[in-house]
Amino acid sequence: MGGDATNCSNAQTACKYRLPASDPKSGEILYRLESRPKGDPNSTWTLVREMCGLDEAPPGVPAPPAIPTLAQIQNAFRQLPFSKPSVGIEPEGNKTLVNLPTYFRAEWPGDAGLQPDEVSAPVQLLTWSVEFRIAARSYDFHYGDGSSSGPTTDPGGVYPDGAIRHTYTEPTAGARVSVDAQLTAQYRANGGPWQDIDSVTDLQDEPVTTLQVREAHARLVTH
Repeated sequence: MGGDATNCSNAQTACKYRLPASDPKSGEILYRLESRPKGDPNSTWTLVREMCGLDEAPPGVPAPPAIPTLAQIQNAFRQLPFSKPSVGIEPEGNKTLVNLPTYFRAEWPGDAGLQPDEVSAPVQLLTWSVEFRIAARSYDFHYGDGSSSGPTTDPGGVYPDGAIRHTYTEPTAGARVSVDAQLTAQYRANGGPWQDIDSVTDLQDEPVTTLQVREAHARLVTH
């Protein structure tokens, strides 16, 4: 199957849209079968048909170099070593007060794992060298009192502009605060253009921060 070069990213996803999900071939690469007169290398290639997978390839027609399917690329993405965010809190010192707005933010560690805005080392998949550019899909902050922010694209921030904030109504000695992060990515093959990966990895077992929620009392005294 020779002829003109085609867009490999389209070839990876076209069968998914052309066939029902129940069809095993929906996960295959889309191939173009082209022909030209034998012995005339200057003639134009003509499309014979397109097919999902190589089952319908005529005998004796050489297959092109193997390229990974989108499913294989998505699986390689999910196997990458990722960092896990913890929660930064204001007021500082992991202590806050009842009825005082408390501010939260996702903090990524300076370890060897991948985190948003970083690019992975190349991963070899068949004939391709694939890189992944990591991005945050969503954050869900859990405040340790049974409530949470719900999924949001906002990583939080500090006083006074941080949008991820929560006001506790009851004191507690140990509110277990964490953030559930989901990551996605773009990928590129052999230094080509970046393409959306259409996949998400949900990080597990993110660090827990213990927050003390105290109750303040006021009084008047005479001098």
